[in-house]
Amino acid sequence: MNKFQEKTIDTTKVFNGRIISLQVDDVELSDGNYSKREIVKHPGAVAIIAMTEEGKIVFVEQYRKPLERSLIEIPAGKLEPNEAPEITAVRELEEETGYTTEQMQYVTSFYTSPGFADELMHVYFTDNLIKLDEAVPLDEDEFVEVHYLSLEEAEQYVLEQKIYDAKTAYAILYLRNRLLTHEAK
Repeated sequence: MNKFQEKTIDTTKVFNGRIISLQVDDVELSDGNYSKREIVKHPGAVAIIAMTEEGKIVFVEQYRKPLERSLIEIPAGKLEPNEAPEITAVRELEEETGYTTEQMQYVTSFYTSPGFADELMHVYFTDNLIKLDEAVPLDEDEFVEVHYLSLEEAEQYVLEQKIYDAKTAYAILYLRNRLLTHEAK
């Protein structure tokens, strides 16, 4: 047992939506006191670090309503029920960028906001892109524009807050480290 473990006494379902659900848990804390935890349940997601033959990173720009602004991000999307993350990664790459791949390398997984959500993000890398002959339709409520940036341009976008989300910042850090590791060899 974890020394900080919280025992759930009761769960109240507050909302069940298309992407997330919200619950409030009454918990007993490790010191014997009681508290409430608001928890967002999410099916999980994937993010794809995709690079062209020319060494450009493939990004998508899309409007993010919670922020009331557009962001430039790496392609990403949520897992469908019973869908393996690597299948989701290829599907999202095709839908959002017009590329597919036959080689997808698993990089890591991380929790996006563990203070209130259980979303687990799986990150994949590919530098073996194949342009699709026909575009795969996006979700009906999704609009994206593809951007191609060098690593240096992407790093500048982080400084300018054009790239402003954790998964994309992680991707840029991963690519910088990958480049440094390959240069050291």
